[in-house]
Amino acid sequence: MGVASEVSSGLPVGVVRGPGRRPFGVYVHVPFCATRCGYCDFNTYTAGELGSAASTSSWLDGVRAELDLAADTLGHPPPADTVFVGGGTPSLLGADGLGAVLDAVRSSVGLADDAEVTTESNPESTSPGFFAGLREAGYTRVSLGMQSAAPHVLAVLDRTHTPGRATAAAREARAAGFEHVSLDLIYGTPGERTEDLRATLDAVLSAGVDHISAYSLIVEEGTALARRVRRGELPAPDDDVLAADYELIDRRLAEAGLRWYEVSNWAASEKARCLHNLGYWRGGDWWGAGPGAHSHVDGTRFWNVKHPARYTATLAGGHLPVAGHETLTDDDRYLERVMLELRLAEGLPLDALDTDGVRGRRAPP
Repeated sequence: MGVASEVSSGLPVGVVRGPGRRPFGVYVHVPFCATRCGYCDFNTYTAGELGSAASTSSWLDGVRAELDLAADTLGHPPPADTVFVGGGTPSLLGADGLGAVLDAVRSSVGLADDAEVTTESNPESTSPGFFAGLREAGYTRVSLGMQSAAPHVLAVLDRTHTPGRATAAAREARAAGFEHVSLDLIYGTPGERTEDLRATLDAVLSAGVDHISAYSLIVEEGTALARRVRRGELPAPDDDVLAADYELIDRRLAEAGLRWYEVSNWAASEKARCLHNLGYWRGGDWWGAGPGAHSHVDGTRFWNVKHPARYTATLAGGHLPVAGHETLTDDDRYLERVMLELRLAEGLPLDALDTDGVRGRRAPP
């Protein structure tokens, strides 16, 4: 799609003209994990994999430098409406480290007064003090990785947290003053039974969260899980089982007052929806900072170098760490609009399509 181009020191002059009328967000990628989960193909690294090549402090210096360069590149962009810190395991930075990330956003592109500010967290690296520190730093929303309440399912996924810790962390976050707390689930793991999924949903609902994300397990090439499936140690996820699981999840959550607003996301109210992710699905603009992070501004998509050491070295030289970019054509943008808006409960306006269903009257984004 689009016209791809590889660059080593930044974006070509004139490619990015600055955010338009669409919402503007900032995504910050934290590439660090304590251990590697067998199903994960994200751009993450354990301490043993990195060695002395990179550290959390050098990464933070890089993020500060990138966001400053982003503000210059965009030419005084509007303050960010949303910030999302993902990974990896952002909670490994601690509340102070995550506060420093948010300070970097404030001092560069700026932060809207009513901005939604979210961080992902691993339940095992959180505590009541951690959540209190996040609230003080200015975070408004927490997303916790739970995946399942069944010990044998967590073992297949190589998840390190103990059953019950995720829901306990959710309660701690709410006690610290977070109105919006999300739990993330994975369904369709080999060996997961219907009763396991029901028990997981019961546990999630008992935590009193107002947002739930549920994703079907995908066996990604190059992961430990893919190697186990290829060797016949585990069966591949079954599409019929995944469909039945999804229907069970939707039915159970709807009964509890959580409605889906995107195919994999349910919220207890409109305020509980994740505005940052809605920006992706609605064609908004965002700058992605950090190793391997992707951005989209004014019809141009670009992505950073993946390795943290190369990322920080490039920024230390005064250059954006951009690995490549593509400028979307009108057809690209139209097809992406159709694909993404059909994921939403609000759907796609019929007048966006013409009679042959291929290309229609595109309303302004």
